[in-house]
This record gives sequence, structure tokens and C-alpha cells, in this order.
Amino acid sequence: MIRVLATGTFDLLHPGHLAYLKECKSLGDELYVIVARDSMIRHKPKPVIPEDQRVEMINALKMVDEAILGSEEDIFVPIKEIKPDIIALGYDQHIDEEELENELHKRGFYIRVVRIDKSEKCALCSSAKIVKKIMERCN
Repeated sequence: MIRVLATGTFDLLHPGHLAYLKECKSLGDELYVIVARDSMIRHKPKPVIPEDQRVEMINALKMVDEAILGSEEDIFVPIKEIKPDIIALGYDQHIDEEELENELHKRGFYIRVVRIDKSEKCALCSSAKIVKKIMERCN
């Protein structure tokens, strides 16, 4: 049984998220998802959708076996609980695969890290594009 772990903010759920999660699921038998806590998001604006609602939406997707909120102190805590065989990173996630693998090894985790290079190409396949479109319509 191969357990895959995906992570993300998943604000304003869109086809790009679905494509990413489908690709992640194709890597194994079970797909677990860590949904980022609002307090841990530092590389982009805070989400529009509250974190409890975002995890509920991800849990409702048929390709997801279980979604949980991430830790507010240490991002590696849920990894210890989930025990994935593979961590799948999205094409646009700002994490270096080699650095992550090295940090995992330092902590005693021997987990394969893969990058999902495939992305959905549509006009509204990102939360930022959706927000921009809404703002255009409001002006």
C-alpha cells in the first residue's frame, strides 16, 4: 500500500487543484492531504476561505482519502502521523525537492519527494486569477 501526501492552501478550489490532486493520487493507493493553516502561510496573501472550510472541501473530493489541517508549530508533525511513502509537490509550490528530502532525512523520515509538473491550463486555474477576475468585475 503506497501512501501519497499532498500539501497546499487550497483557497478558492479550482480545476488546477483537482488536476494536482488527481496526479498525486495516481502515484499510489492512498492520498492524504495537509491543508495549510492560515498562520503558516507567509509566501502569499492569507486565504479568503477559512481553514476549516478548506479542509472540509478537500475531504469531500473522491480522490482524497483524508485531509487534515497542518500543524501551527512544526510542519513535520503531521508527516510523522501520516507516514507517507511519497510527498508530491505541485508545479508551483516554492519548495526545493532536494532540500525537503534532506530535512526529512535529518528527522529520520525516508520519504520520496516528487514534483508534479503537469498543470491545468485554463483561464481560472489559480486562486489569484479568480480573485483578479472578481476584482475586474467589481470595478
